Amino acid sequence: MAHLNDSSNSTNGVDGAAIPAGSYTLQSLPKSNVFTSNLPPDPAFPTPAVSHSAPRETLGPRLVKEALYTFVRPEPTQDPELLAVSSRALQDIGLLEEEAQSEEFKEVVAGNKILTWDEKNNVEEGGIYPWAQCYGGYQFGQWAGQLGDGRAISLFEATNEKAGARYEIQLKGAGKTPYSRFADGKAVLRSSIREFVVSEYLNAIGIPSTRALSLTHCKGSKVFRERMEPGAIVARFAQSWIRFGTFDLARTRGDRKLLRKLADYTAEHVYGGWDKLPSKLPSGDPKSTHASTSTGIPKDTIDGEGLEEENRYTRLYRAILRRNAETVAKWQAYGFMNGVLNTDNTSILGLSIDFGPFAFLDTFDPTYTPNHDDHMLRYSYRNQPTIIWWNLVRLGEALGELMGAGSNVDDAIFISDGVKEEDADELIKRAEGIIERCGEEYKAIFLSHYKELMTARLGLTSQKDSDFEELFSELLDSLEAHELDFHHAFRKLSHFKLSELETEQSRKDVAGRFFRFNEAPVQDAESRSRIAKWLEKWAARAKEDNPNDEERQKAMLAVNPKFVPRSWVLDELIDRVEKKGERDILPAIMKLNLDPFNENWGWNESEEERFCGDVPKYKGMMQCSCSS
Repeated sequence: MAHLNDSSNSTNGVDGAAIPAGSYTLQSLPKSNVFTSNLPPDPAFPTPAVSHSAPRETLGPRLVKEALYTFVRPEPTQDPELLAVSSRALQDIGLLEEEAQSEEFKEVVAGNKILTWDEKNNVEEGGIYPWAQCYGGYQFGQWAGQLGDGRAISLFEATNEKAGARYEIQLKGAGKTPYSRFADGKAVLRSSIREFVVSEYLNAIGIPSTRALSLTHCKGSKVFRERMEPGAIVARFAQSWIRFGTFDLARTRGDRKLLRKLADYTAEHVYGGWDKLPSKLPSGDPKSTHASTSTGIPKDTIDGEGLEEENRYTRLYRAILRRNAETVAKWQAYGFMNGVLNTDNTSILGLSIDFGPFAFLDTFDPTYTPNHDDHMLRYSYRNQPTIIWWNLVRLGEALGELMGAGSNVDDAIFISDGVKEEDADELIKRAEGIIERCGEEYKAIFLSHYKELMTARLGLTSQKDSDFEELFSELLDSLEAHELDFHHAFRKLSHFKLSELETEQSRKDVAGRFFRFNEAPVQDAESRSRIAKWLEKWAARAKEDNPNDEERQKAMLAVNPKFVPRSWVLDELIDRVEKKGERDILPAIMKLNLDPFNENWGWNESEEERFCGDVPKYKGMMQCSCSS
């Protein structure tokens, strides 16, 4: 098929139960600094006190080695204006809804107050102090060296005990860090609006994503990109901000000690312990065995023998791989493109992360890339599953020595000095074998999850081998051939009744609903006939699967969103907020954004239908740059 070359909606807790309304204030919210307590800091500023007492300009930019972060405080924001707060994010963190109205909240999310640091009482090493992470990355397939949080500063980790989740709260656009390179550490309002909206939308439709808590307009800040623009800060959060590029940097620098410490931290503190990682697949074709994993495996257990030995670091690699395979399957099923899938933009938890030139499909075009600098279409819709695997191979190379060591991974000499020369060939062969086997596992998980999602989107509760070609592929091929809207096709199909599709003529009549109202492409006889033939196959499968229209429609409407934050919607939103000074439009759009499966939202019926309707002429399949 040409188009193909977990976290659920986080208002559910770890056991799937609904998260109760928030009960914490910012002050009472349980806070921690597990990341900075367990990993090595920048040796030039090894404690919060040293960093806090240093003039901010002495922190960098510069190269930072043998460390995973630098203690650094946000730059003060002049005249901040809180534009929006996500009610869903407040709930998931555990904050009281009214807390967003407090002056303290506004000061914290603007970077003007360090909530967890009191200079008088935390002069020594105690206290929780903000930090910026150090990492590298492959960008457009080329090694880019040290990158890091050039404008993002983490404040603290917050634990919602009722939800069983710990989140790292971070400000994007909060000023220079040692990792800013030649940039200013700021973020512009237009890109901040885009990130705020898409983070919460992806979460709302069940795609794993970093989250956005608030959006602050920095009225006293002007930022130069292609032009002078207003600045902004997004307060965002994730269970971890560690990326593939964090591992890449340690590997390219040959820092074996740091790489092992990072891997241990990821397993123990991000994935919750070595016993939470998946086992080796049983022998056989991964297409049929990929779901046959188990957890609860003791840390030191070795699976397999000889060159097929798999130690705990292979289980960690497999966990990361499986998360990312499921996420990219969701991107493909819902027509989302990140736009710049470099390894520094790929999460070890499989989260959608770092939103730059992202977009959702309008018409179905598998070669579409929303990044106008992506001339080779590297990050196009069709290529996303391949690129995530490419990134996973780079991660496999970073973990290769640890995985390839097999049962010798805890040998004292190996830990201190690395592999012995006489063992090198075996280690390399074992690591290569692991990555090759994991490649088959990745493909199997991706395809299985994609089929599962597409089956649900088409209103089916069971799968048949023929569905992939006869239903999935043929529908997408038809959408592409006739330049039809990807999202509208699924939503409109959700309303169809089987009684409307009983004759050839009725199917041709219904096929017209897939086309734009009163506009090209022309609904010629050939295009209607092709879609009608597909509807005949779909209706037969739907009737075989579940002939109850009401049950099927209810299920489809719950997985096929009516609202999608398309590029034209975001552009209009940015124009009205930034240029026209409107302040009601963003909260209104967020109503649609947080509950995109609704039929209506009680805001403004005509505007709701316009934002959910056909893409305006000349505003489809837009592109933008990485500049933000």
